[in-house]
Amino acid sequence: MQYRKIGQTDLAVSEISLGCWTIGGLSWVEGNASGWANVDENEVIAAIQIALEAGVNHFDNADVYGNGRAERLLAKALQQLEVPAQDVLIASKVGHARGTAAHAYEPKHIRHQCEQSLINLRRDYLDIYYFHHGDFGEYLFEAAATMDDLVKEGLVRAKGLSAYSLEDFQKAVPVVKPDVLQSWAHALDDQFIRSGSGLQALMQECGCTFVAFSPLAQSRLLDRFDPNKPPIFELGDHRQNNQAFSAEAIAELKPKLQKLKARFGESIEDLAAVAQRFVLNHERVSCVIPGFRNPFQVRCNLTARERILTAADIEFIRATLSEWSFL
Repeated sequence: MQYRKIGQTDLAVSEISLGCWTIGGLSWVEGNASGWANVDENEVIAAIQIALEAGVNHFDNADVYGNGRAERLLAKALQQLEVPAQDVLIASKVGHARGTAAHAYEPKHIRHQCEQSLINLRRDYLDIYYFHHGDFGEYLFEAAATMDDLVKEGLVRAKGLSAYSLEDFQKAVPVVKPDVLQSWAHALDDQFIRSGSGLQALMQECGCTFVAFSPLAQSRLLDRFDPNKPPIFELGDHRQNNQAFSAEAIAELKPKLQKLKARFGESIEDLAAVAQRFVLNHERVSCVIPGFRNPFQVRCNLTARERILTAADIEFIRATLSEWSFL
């Protein structure tokens, strides 16, 4: 396993890390589906053990994942596996779980959620704490000051900012001064990590690095779906009404994936390795954080450690997957 720095900090994360949204199971936030299919906790714990044995040292979580279940399950796994707190780096986030607050970035709410995440995770500090989105409303400066206080108090080691548009990053980064940024990045949409992009310039200027979620495009890059039998998701699964999983979207993507298979290999492991290495080959990417729910998925994710892609491979992937209608 290779390790990469988070910004200009002394934190080094495994380039293949794990995202914990998927282990929160079915959930809702203010009436909206915000989860994934339910998980078997024993399979999750077995998967985490495999990851740790392979050198994974970084787990990305959030207060809203399963409304706290994902944080508690990660803590349960690490305790059961007798993993010392200092041996792993854990990130969490605040912003999507508003609770009874008028806005999730009210300073007292940020502090409350941080303290609750620490309780859920059975830890005294968070290695990385992210603002979970870029919609600060009127609270940008107060929220940034609260995050700075959490750092001064030793509750947070590194500051992060997750957002979903360049404009939100450009507005918030100069105020928050994060060590690391987070958003999606995958071969269907590399707008944030592509050389010459606006976010690359911003990261260079501010000394930030990037943590990439959804490197497999929520498994769409694994050619798992049949357009004749598109997936049906349960209530509480955020994918339920996502057109990217429709028969039309799957049918459009499938021939493109066949071209990747012809060049890189037919198996799910081949596709998983290529998809993650595509992201990791970009400048200022600290790690990918694919989701997982069982040992097989973790083993697939880990195959990216040995995969090598050339510059020609990267351009082939980008050209093959360009102009897909369902991002």
